[in-house]
Amino acid sequence: MATILQNTFFSELVLPFLLVFVIMFAILQKAKIFGEGKKQIDALVALVIGLIFIAFTNAVGIVTSLIPFLAVGAVIILVFMILYGMVFKEGEFEMSKGLKIGFGIVIGIALIIAVMMSTGIWDYVLENWVYGGESDLFMNAVFIVIIAVAVAAVVWGSGSGEKKKKE
Repeated sequence: MATILQNTFFSELVLPFLLVFVIMFAILQKAKIFGEGKKQIDALVALVIGLIFIAFTNAVGIVTSLIPFLAVGAVIILVFMILYGMVFKEGEFEMSKGLKIGFGIVIGIALIIAVMMSTGIWDYVLENWVYGGESDLFMNAVFIVIIAVAVAAVVWGSGSGEKKKKE
């Protein structure tokens, strides 16, 4: 028994359109590109962008494949913050700067991988760069990163030693 939420028209046309329309309207309202109090113009521009968006099935497919990632990621972050917040007194919850930066880096990397997976680029990268394509580009990149980390450690390590000697 199919519900309205499982209908292709609803899941691949109405919901993506509403998502893009609302996000674009909110961005235009926040940015005030067309001026203060121009809700009608912002709504018309968001409407046109939403309609153009649903005309391209590839774009709709990318967005609909990213939404489950968004939902799962949000639940994971919520669970972490609930568990992390249990060690604080009521009303005093605050994440440290390092934790915020770490979260930002992890979320950024996860988002890049999710976009690559939903667009099909991830399979291309795995086949050609990681699992022995014609070139060993992946292994060369890893080697370069290791060398860069070693050089950075030597440069920063020697710099701190000189400061101690001068003092």
